[in-house]
Amino acid sequence: MPVPLSILDLAPLVSGGDVTDALRRTLDLARRAEQFGYHRYWVAEHHFTPGVASSQPALLLGQIAAVTDRIRLGSGAVQTGFQTALSIVEQFGLLDALHPGRFDLGLGRSGQAKKEALRLRAEEKPQEERVVDGLLIPKPFSWAPIFASQRTAFASGFLYQPGAEPLGLTEILDQIDALLAGPVTDGEGNEVVAVPGAGADLEVWLLGSSGGESARTAGARGLPFAANYHVAPAKVLEAAEAYRESFVPTAARPRPHLMVSADVLVAEDDETARRLAAPFALWVRSIRTGLGAVPFPSIEEAASFEWTGQDRALVADRVTTQFVGSPQTVAERLETLRRVTGADELLITTIAHDHADRVRSYELLAKEWSA
Repeated sequence: MPVPLSILDLAPLVSGGDVTDALRRTLDLARRAEQFGYHRYWVAEHHFTPGVASSQPALLLGQIAAVTDRIRLGSGAVQTGFQTALSIVEQFGLLDALHPGRFDLGLGRSGQAKKEALRLRAEEKPQEERVVDGLLIPKPFSWAPIFASQRTAFASGFLYQPGAEPLGLTEILDQIDALLAGPVTDGEGNEVVAVPGAGADLEVWLLGSSGGESARTAGARGLPFAANYHVAPAKVLEAAEAYRESFVPTAARPRPHLMVSADVLVAEDDETARRLAAPFALWVRSIRTGLGAVPFPSIEEAASFEWTGQDRALVADRVTTQFVGSPQTVAERLETLRRVTGADELLITTIAHDHADRVRSYELLAKEWSA
C-alpha cells in the first residue's frame, strides 16, 4: 500500500480576497480532505504575513474540528519560542477535551532556529545542486539575512515579552511532557495541574528544516518527525538521516516515523497544472525578500511581473522542487521523494488562486495515489 498523504494548510489569502475568505476556504478544504481520504490536516503558525491567516493554530483547529468528524488534526508547527509550555498544553488540552484523540501537537523552534541559522551561516560549506536517485536536491537558501533584518527585529518586539528568552528545545519539551502527564510537583511538595491539558491524548511531533537540533531531539526522544522538502529542499536528506541515526525506540514508538513535506499542484494535464502554478514563483519571491508571503497572485498578475536574473535565482530552489503536473506526473515524483527519503508519510501543501483549482488538485492526487 502507498504511504498516507496528509495536508499542510497555511490558510492563504489570495489577491482580491480577505482573511474571512481565506478561513472559509480552509474550513471547506478540511471537509473535502476528509472525504478524499487524507490522513491528517495540519495548519501552520506564521506571524506578520500579509498572505497567511493561520497565525493561531489552536484557534483554527478548533473551528476545523467542528466541521469534520475523523481526520487527524494538528499544528505544523506551534512556534515554541513565542509561548510558554503551559499555554501550549492548555490550548491543545482544550481541543482534546472537546474532540478526544484527534490532535497532533507539532512543535517548531522559531526563535531558537533563527539564532542557529545566524550561527551556521559562516560555518556552512557550499553545496551545489545535485540529483540523488532521481530526487533534485538544490543549492541551499540562507535565511540568515532575513533573520538579521530590521523588519525581523521590529516584529520580534511583538512576539516576545520584554527581556524574555525562549527556553531551549529540550527544556520546553520536558515541561510539556510533565504538564501532559500532570500533576507536576516540586521538591517542597507544591503541586500544579494544567486544566485542561493534564492527561490529554495528544501525539507530539517535532518539525525541522535541517539535520540540526530538532531532528536529533525527535530521534533521541522517540518522537515522530516532519522534515521540510517544501521549505528547505536542500536539507531534507540531512534531516532524515539525522533523525534516523539518533532514534531511540520507546514502548510507544519502537520505530522512527518520518513525514516529508512537498509543494504540489495537480491538474488534469501537465500544461494546465503549469499554468495554474505560474503565480507560485512570485509568491515565493515575496517570502524570500523578507516581507512575508503576499496574498497569492492571480495568473494574470504573475504574467505581468518583470523578472530579473537575481529574482529568478532567489526562488529557483522552491520552483524547481514544486511537483506540478497531471496526477500521474505528480504521483511519480512523490513516489521518488518517498523512496529517496524513506518517508513513512507525505505532507502535501498546495496553493492556487482559485479555490476550486486547489480543491481539485487535492482530489486528483488522492484518487491517483490510492489507485
